[in-house]
Amino acid sequence: MGARPPGPGGRPRLSRTAHTGRASAQARSVASVNHTLTTRRLVLRPASTQDHADLLAHWITPDVRRFLFDGAIMSPAEITGTIEDSARSFAAAGYGLWLIRERDGTDLVGTAGLRPLEDLGPEVIYSVAPGAWGQGYATEAARAVVVHALGALELPEVLAEVDEGNAASVAVIERLGMTRFEVVPGVLGPMGRYRRTR
Repeated sequence: MGARPPGPGGRPRLSRTAHTGRASAQARSVASVNHTLTTRRLVLRPASTQDHADLLAHWITPDVRRFLFDGAIMSPAEITGTIEDSARSFAAAGYGLWLIRERDGTDLVGTAGLRPLEDLGPEVIYSVAPGAWGQGYATEAARAVVVHALGALELPEVLAEVDEGNAASVAVIERLGMTRFEVVPGVLGPMGRYRRTR
């Protein structure tokens, strides 16, 4: 995803702006109960304090943090802050950081979520454990988040910021039906900014 610092202290920033609305026909294809999203193969549950160890292990994996955090290593305190920020965002806005697991499994597949992209609007983010690459999980989870945002939450648009060198992530964003509207400089090189509207 984006090669910019994810927030103060290096942790992802999660919006605290409230958005309300009723579910649309598109949103009903993704079940949302207590902010849990489900897809054909996956369950996305909001991050909680019980997930701290799994999240820390996932986000310090070099191949995961390379594009998500420009290679920086998240500290345990930053993980705690991220979880707390996410809980506040879910309470206020209906979105934050989800942990992804298979419907019939317990191992962490990855993460997905929404966070502010500067002052432009909410940005979809995701990460997948290397052992789960190549199975379409990033697209499936990110699509659930985008559908939730544009449907149930009635947000006007969802953004994404992706390193142009991250071909796999660019492919995911394009499969989500997002279109590029800008290129900006980043730590690891140029980054494309994408959007999808309702």
